[in-house]
Amino acid sequence: MVEDRLTDGVRIGQLLASEISGNEGRLRDLALADADPDAEPTLDGALAYRIVRGGEGTDAGVDAPDAPLVAEVYVQPDRARIEFVGDDGGDTEADLPKAAADAADEAGLRVRPKAVRPPRTLVFVEDGAEVKRALPAFEAVVDAVRKG
Repeated sequence: MVEDRLTDGVRIGQLLASEISGNEGRLRDLALADADPDAEPTLDGALAYRIVRGGEGTDAGVDAPDAPLVAEVYVQPDRARIEFVGDDGGDTEADLPKAAADAADEAGLRVRPKAVRPPRTLVFVEDGAEVKRALPAFEAVVDAVRKG
């Protein structure tokens, strides 16, 4: 039996973008912004797109440059890296990377905090099958914003 694994960072990033933009459930308030369809993977990661949030039922994204940033997705040769972004301002905003980290860790993804300002959490998606497991991290961020 041959085991096929999707470990192409660009393709993993595309799958994640499709899951986010096509989700009509809890992630309906998220949108893609600044997408670079020609992003070439690098060892450090090339920015493929940003994920922003808008108001419920709005079409955030390219038409909403002031939409709050949720995460940035970088493509590497063998994986995609999601950087969940907090805000130095309010307590709720600063806790968003932690909410994402807890959910991603619970889903079995590799997670690493990034000690920068504003705070960030890195989530590594190393296989196409892990894309669905990354969605609870986005759901946790959306839920934290709604509670805040």
